[in-house]
Parts: sequence; C-alpha cells; structure tokens
Amino acid sequence: MALPADFKDSYVDLAHSLADAAAVVTRKYFRTTFDVECKSDASPVTIADKQAEVAMREIIERTVPEHGIFGEEHGLKWGSGAGSKYMWVLDPIDGTKSFITGKPLFGTLISLVYEGSPVLGIIDQPITKERWLGVVGRPTTLNGQQLRTRPCPDVGLAYLYATTPHMFSGENEVAFNRLRDSVRIPMYGCDCYAYGLLAAGHADLVVEADLKPYDYMALVPVVQGAGGVMSDWRGRPLVWQPTPGATDLKSGWPGEVCAAGDPNLHKKAIEILAWKH
Repeated sequence: MALPADFKDSYVDLAHSLADAAAVVTRKYFRTTFDVECKSDASPVTIADKQAEVAMREIIERTVPEHGIFGEEHGLKWGSGAGSKYMWVLDPIDGTKSFITGKPLFGTLISLVYEGSPVLGIIDQPITKERWLGVVGRPTTLNGQQLRTRPCPDVGLAYLYATTPHMFSGENEVAFNRLRDSVRIPMYGCDCYAYGLLAAGHADLVVEADLKPYDYMALVPVVQGAGGVMSDWRGRPLVWQPTPGATDLKSGWPGEVCAAGDPNLHKKAIEILAWKH
C-alpha cells in the first residue's frame, strides 16, 4: 500500500518521541530489582512495561487526541472524527522475559496503523541504542542508515529465528517443525530484535505463532522497507481493524507470522508451512 494522503511527517517525529519517552523508563529499571506480576494469560508484566506505555499514551493523547491507541498493557482507546482511521499500536517492552532476566534483546514496538494496515513502525532497543524505522514506501533505516535484507532464495541455506519453540502447539507446531527441519540453522531467543537482524541482512527468516497485533504491526514496515516480505502463514497481509464497540478484539487478528528477507524464500517458506487455517 501507499502512504495515506493525509499522512504527515510529523507522525514520524512523534513516533521517535514515543520511543525516547519509553526508553527513559526502561533504562531506569533494566537490571534492577522490581516485582514481576503474571497477567491472565500467565505472561509476565513489570512496572517498566506499565510506566513506559503510560508515557507513550500521554504524548499521543496530547499531540494527536483524535488518533486511537491500542497498547498491550492498557488496552484500546478509540480515535475520533477523521483521525479515527489512525491507530497507534504499542508494545512498551516486547520481550519482557528478556528484560526481566537482564538480556538486552527486548524492544519497544511502536506502529501507526491506517485502516488496519501498518504504515509506520519502530523497533527501539534502548540499551544498545539501536532504532529501526520503517515507513511505507521509504527505505528502512537503523539509526539513520539505510538497510537491505540479504538474498537467500534457498530454504536449505536459511538462518531462522523464533522467540521460543514453546510458542507453537498442536497443528502450528507441526507446520513450524516442517520448516525448522528444512533450514540450515534454527535459532531462538531474540523477540522483536530478530526482525531487526533480518532487516539488516544478518538473518533470513523469522517465523512465529501466538502473537497479537502489538507484537507484529511495527515490524511489518521495518521488514518490508528493507526489501523483505512479512505476512501471515497463508501469505496474506497482516491487517487488523477492530469494529468500534466490539468486545472481542481477538476476532480476526492473525496469530502466526512469517518474515523473510528474500521474497523467493518467503514464498518457499509459506509452501512448506502449508497453513490452511
């Protein structure tokens, strides 16, 4: 898709401001002692997750109050008027388990979504101070330097990442294992950082399951702006547009994603996954 006609470059500046605000919080708590709570789905959450999201939401509400917001920790707030076509999708700490254990491979994910499709995405690693920026129709950058994915048309030569083998179960585990057994090297443990490595030409595939829109919307413009392809396991675009007033936000959102640096590799990976759901 192309950028919407009413997209403003100030939205890019705003996204950077959000990343800066979240980084102040996450750096403050990284490798310190804090309580860890368990959410209803048994995933962990910390004071850093909550405060970082609040910091970002306050800036959005002050700057573009007409835009919607959907965050992992504080839920959905609808936009209004013409601005309601835009929604900021936030994950203050993608990789909370990495954050808790002192591993600097977590990231803050910030996406601006227009009518359900991501048009801007940031992956920010506040400890290593690496920031990937993707905007539809523009080259992806890492700290201002343009990136390109690397060619790898052969699945048998591919380096594949997934956050953990435990994110797969049942039929999607069977499908993932087919692909895992076809690649050169499968690796685990990078969360969103793996997609940044792919965009920078250091890895070839990232294939995951059990994800939510705040886990992947920001990644799509980053991967695609570097020359890669990112979709669900059937090869379809990652789109999520809830109906105003809906109570079941999970209805219709993809949970499985496949990112590849080489478009030919993506096609072959989708064929191996052979996902029909």
